[in-house]
Amino acid sequence: MKALRAGALLVAIACVCALVGCANGVAPGGTGQSASDPAHAQIGLLLPDSTNTRYESADRPAFEARIHARCPGCTVAYQNASADAARQQQQAESLLAQGVSVLVLDAVDGEAAASIVNESVSKGVPVIAYDRMIDDPNLSFFVSADNRRVGSLQAKALVNRLQQLGAPAGSGILMVNGSPTDNNAHLYKKAAHSVLDRSGYKVLAEYDAPDWAGAEAQSWVAGQITHFGSEIKGVYAANDGLAQGVIAALQAGGVDPVPPVTGQDAEVAAVQRILAGTQYMTVYKPIRRQAQIAADAALKLAKGASPHGTSTTKATGHPVPSVILTPVSVTVQNVKRVVIDSGFHTAAQICTPPYASYCKEYGIT
Repeated sequence: MKALRAGALLVAIACVCALVGCANGVAPGGTGQSASDPAHAQIGLLLPDSTNTRYESADRPAFEARIHARCPGCTVAYQNASADAARQQQQAESLLAQGVSVLVLDAVDGEAAASIVNESVSKGVPVIAYDRMIDDPNLSFFVSADNRRVGSLQAKALVNRLQQLGAPAGSGILMVNGSPTDNNAHLYKKAAHSVLDRSGYKVLAEYDAPDWAGAEAQSWVAGQITHFGSEIKGVYAANDGLAQGVIAALQAGGVDPVPPVTGQDAEVAAVQRILAGTQYMTVYKPIRRQAQIAADAALKLAKGASPHGTSTTKATGHPVPSVILTPVSVTVQNVKRVVIDSGFHTAAQICTPPYASYCKEYGIT
């Protein structure tokens, strides 16, 4: 009789394990498949917005391609937060419930995202900070461009161009900065100020564009044109989406010629504007390489290994293994070499009919 009871108990335990998973077979925070079988890991990728076209055209496809090339059985669970920090929190919780092995997070709000990191780590899911640093000591890895250098390159290019055009000392500049919730935007802004504040040129006014919205930048610059008019000799715009809004406002306000405007990300439309002469410069960042590095690090973490950085970045005083990539200033003089010859964009993408004559002029075929 005792033997029968013991056998029944073992059967009952086996049934419970089959239904809910016993401790040795369950991945932290998930189904257990990815923890026990890294060859079929699910990697979570959370990107911040669709305002910046780079995320859908470069970051995501490069990341997914690398994962599939290095681990054919692995999958990528992708979400885009549409510049909504609360939505990104919900998306992270959903991916954790699905059982992702690793979370690659490009935060909408660097401070708010600390709660995502803490929740993930509490469930045994390591987090990679992608493109934007999150000030949390529990990060496993960080990969980005040198964001201070980005702001410095932008400001130096603007100052050099104003000097080439003969703009006298004291000439006015507008600054259109990135989203106030984006840690990178603070770095760009601080680095740009370090150049502009000792350039001899005057910052007439500046604006932190919510969610990197080009429409917000356009509206603000339109008001500044009414206020300052011909005093505006150049515009620092923190990325290409903002530059588009800035240039639209300048053209609508009858400012001719359009003064030098900076940018960042080397978007197709920005490269076209540079060729046409309406945007002075952008900053190329090796985005696809950045995505590949993040993918490789995620696969290592899924196997229980630790990715190695080439440097460290401090998060609340704790060192995080990091890879920091070098950005490049792009003007019409080097756009072919940096953007086209590198394969970042093709000539066919840039040289649409309205821009064919410019492409011919600058040897882009």
